Amino acid sequence: MIKVENVTKKYGDFIAVNNINFDIKEGEIVGFLGKNGAGKTTTMNMITGYIEPTEGKIEIDGYDINKKPKKAKSQIGYMPEGVPIYNDLTVKEFVTYMADLKGVKRENKKIEVQRVIEETGLREVQNTLNRHLSRGYKQRVSMAGALVGNPKVLILDEPTVGLDPQQVKQIRNLIKSLRKDHTVLLSSHILSEISQICEKVIIIDKGNILAVDTPENLENKVSNKNILTITIEDMNNKINKIVKEIEDIKEIKLISENSDGTKQYTIFAKKDKDIRKEISEKFAKNEITILELKKTEATLEDAFLQLINNYSRKSKDKSKEEEGEVIKEVKNKKEDEKGGKK
Repeated sequence: MIKVENVTKKYGDFIAVNNINFDIKEGEIVGFLGKNGAGKTTTMNMITGYIEPTEGKIEIDGYDINKKPKKAKSQIGYMPEGVPIYNDLTVKEFVTYMADLKGVKRENKKIEVQRVIEETGLREVQNTLNRHLSRGYKQRVSMAGALVGNPKVLILDEPTVGLDPQQVKQIRNLIKSLRKDHTVLLSSHILSEISQICEKVIIIDKGNILAVDTPENLENKVSNKNILTITIEDMNNKINKIVKEIEDIKEIKLISENSDGTKQYTIFAKKDKDIRKEISEKFAKNEITILELKKTEATLEDAFLQLINNYSRKSKDKSKEEEGEVIKEVKNKKEDEKGGKK
């Protein structure tokens, strides 16, 4: 349904999106994850045809977005971030306006507008000016604008940003209900939301695709790590000495120091080793009070952070290696010039 093939977007010398590839099948709800500036919105804007890729090809339902833009765009409903709706229109007027923009036939328009209003739960406020709506209802109106015309593909950019927990739940249920008739690509900073809604996620960082997989698979890869979280009172700062005596501990990191004098640590243990009993015994002997000790369950956020951190580390190593090669080349050149003068 959506095919992104060798797509690059450059702004001068800056590469916003770097040779990315992914496919989204019909009926899938796919999450698009990345930090601010990772390339999410640029990619979504290219998929919708709002901006053109510098290189590569994007197909929507088999239509090339650049070669057959009218055909491709007719398959897309787009809900941009920030809820850009017209405040001086009523809900019904706005959805009707969007139907006109999308070329919905006159004989079908009234029925189509009412269908979308019902589907998005806007019937009771359809004659209310948008300016008087709550943030949650405005999100629904923006969603209705994307849905009108019954496009095969929905692109949703941060559909729940700024909503309270109840509103988030309502929009989440609405998105889930769209699966039977639409293919959905949505971006969000709320990773727990993505794991609940999406059957597949795409993770992007610095314009590069780092992973295309199910939330479960990504979480399972991280769950291979044996991680504990511990909160303690350690008046004599003995913890670093004690953990060295526990051979199955690979690493310990301080997470926070609290105003009440307690400290929280993350402990990375060897795989398949349950060290909680040994920790309890050694800490008790050394007068370290354990207030909380629990095994950390892997989440999509853990997988996301691990992928981002690993990629950043590799990028730094590569930069150092390239810098070393340049220094070596300059040094060799100077030696050659020195030898030539002799």
